[in-house]
Amino acid sequence: MIPMNMVTPPPELAAITALQSKLVSALRPILPEHALLWEPEDTIPYECDGLAAYRRMPLAVALPETEAQVAQILKVCFDMQVPIVPRGSGTGLSGGAMPISQGLVLSLAKLKKIISIDPFTRTAVVQPGVRNLAISEAVAHLGLYYAPDPSSQIACSIGGNVNENSGGVHCLKYGLTLHNVLKVRGILMSGEIVEFGSLAPDSPGLDLLAIVMGSEGMLAVVTEVTVKLIAKPKLARVIMASFDDIEKGADAVAAIIAAGIIPAGLEMMDKATTRAVEEFVHAGYDLEAETILLCESDGTPEEVAEEIERMTKVLEQAGASGIQISQNEAERLKFWSGRKNAFPAAGRLAPDYYCMDGTIPRRNIGTLLRRIQGMEKKYGLACLNVFHAGDGNMHPLILFNGADQEEWHRAEEFGTEILEACVELDGTITGEHGVGIEKINSMCVQFGEGERESFWGVKAAFDPERLLNPDKAIPTLNRCAEYGRMRISGGNLPHPELERF
Repeated sequence: MIPMNMVTPPPELAAITALQSKLVSALRPILPEHALLWEPEDTIPYECDGLAAYRRMPLAVALPETEAQVAQILKVCFDMQVPIVPRGSGTGLSGGAMPISQGLVLSLAKLKKIISIDPFTRTAVVQPGVRNLAISEAVAHLGLYYAPDPSSQIACSIGGNVNENSGGVHCLKYGLTLHNVLKVRGILMSGEIVEFGSLAPDSPGLDLLAIVMGSEGMLAVVTEVTVKLIAKPKLARVIMASFDDIEKGADAVAAIIAAGIIPAGLEMMDKATTRAVEEFVHAGYDLEAETILLCESDGTPEEVAEEIERMTKVLEQAGASGIQISQNEAERLKFWSGRKNAFPAAGRLAPDYYCMDGTIPRRNIGTLLRRIQGMEKKYGLACLNVFHAGDGNMHPLILFNGADQEEWHRAEEFGTEILEACVELDGTITGEHGVGIEKINSMCVQFGEGERESFWGVKAAFDPERLLNPDKAIPTLNRCAEYGRMRISGGNLPHPELERF
């Protein structure tokens, strides 16, 4: 007989509690006490990644300190059929590391050793929890650095960079993570250790390194990364160009590339953004310009002088209303300080902001910016536009108040419309933030059924039980049906047997 002061938990909650107890018991022999968390007050910091709008509590959080522990954890979860969400520093912006309610969060934050640095081959071998910027700091005395520089590089980890194929300001010239990593060591859900790529620039067989890059932790858990290092340029200078029309600025981006120039950085900010950051960092921006471009050149002094002269001519011909060129390193950093602080500056204008991440061909930048202006009126929300113009990677920042649920839903719909506009303009729904949970519905717009089935085929080759970061990145057929955005051809609704909401 149950005492009157005791309440029987609902069957579903009782089952989750029982599973949690069983999982913790199985992991305790593998991990030290401090490396296994399951009490709510300990696991709540892991309920979301950088996309805080979506949250879910995990069953438990494991913080292994060795690769062997990672393999053992995966084996335990495989045997128990418990899903795992790998997590680096938690700075991702698409909910890729958001927990699964009946799953384990596997944090790689304690695997943060720089294993080796080889200045002769210009490579470094690092564990996944090493911060992006820490690699460059560790090799600075050799005159080397690691090129991909996401804006979160002070905090984000290299394992997360691999999972998201991260970019950054200088990726137009030096490439994404994919182009700066030679080899990745990882562990499959079954506990098997695998290696992708090699120390040689090419390797026989299928290019599996390219498959694991940007796979959002759905194929293997990264435990070691071999990165390329490059020589630090002797000199860098920046042109800051103003335009009185936003489409003139957008056209200037295409004109620079068309002239055969690949700047080290080519970034764009609209008037709303420059005004926000100028109040914050006082970078000396032209507050009357509709848009400004930052165009960086690096190399030897002779190379920089020649490229700055060529870019200046192109910008003048494109209709720039003002041009400033940094005269020293302090001024160059001052010009960049505004761009680097655009996100915190946006945070001063509204309680919350929603950072989107889509990519379009450079020729369509002006068109998308005009459409976003229309969306601001439609949804009644302001939007700052700051982006990697050189590679067409847009980062609209939608301002809203998260305490107002209705306003959040409007921001969410605003963001979705931007992504779908990117697809209409021959672009993609992501640039460097991944798909995660945030853009999974938009994948139904980007890809047809056959393409999505191909993605599932790749997933099945590595993780047939769908236990590694499930429900992320690739939508199921049912999800696309529920979303109501399945492609219709010949007027026939595909899969009419599936329920629609």
